[in-house]
Amino acid sequence: MPSRKRGARACSMMKKQRSRKALPNGRSAGEQFAPLPYPMARSDAWRSLSGAAVKVWVELRCRYDGGNNGKLSLSMDEGARLLGLGKATVARALAELVERGFVRVVKPGQWYGRLATEYAVTDRGVNGSMATNDWKRWQASSPPSRAGSLGSAVERKNRNRFSGGTMGRADGTATEPRDG
Repeated sequence: MPSRKRGARACSMMKKQRSRKALPNGRSAGEQFAPLPYPMARSDAWRSLSGAAVKVWVELRCRYDGGNNGKLSLSMDEGARLLGLGKATVARALAELVERGFVRVVKPGQWYGRLATEYAVTDRGVNGSMATNDWKRWQASSPPSRAGSLGSAVERKNRNRFSGGTMGRADGTATEPRDG
């Protein structure tokens, strides 16, 4: 029976270890995480992001500590070093995130003075305001038409057959328009 008491004691000790005190802001003192809610992950805006943009968003989002939204910064040099990307790729990824509404520029950076741009993630509020979730309003632009494709050849043929006031036959010869 001594083993039973030892097991009960170990179980009660585990319960004590699991309970954590809440911080004044209501969060636990445990590790932070960057949530990716299903509506965001399933949005057209998220699915259209490049891999570099996803990496940059995760890095920016991990810098958010619950009270510093609007003061999140990531320089091109730091992003390139941390994420294994080129500086130009980090710049394109940030522009992509801004364009799709996942982050917004709060304070532009300055080359002279070496100050990085400050960003805010849109899934959290800034200074007590509500989250804007701008990514929900993003719409993909229509894909550009491809010149020389089969569809455009058919359109050219039909445009040539039925233009000029004549009606075309199935065999390609023209007839005069009917009086109506």
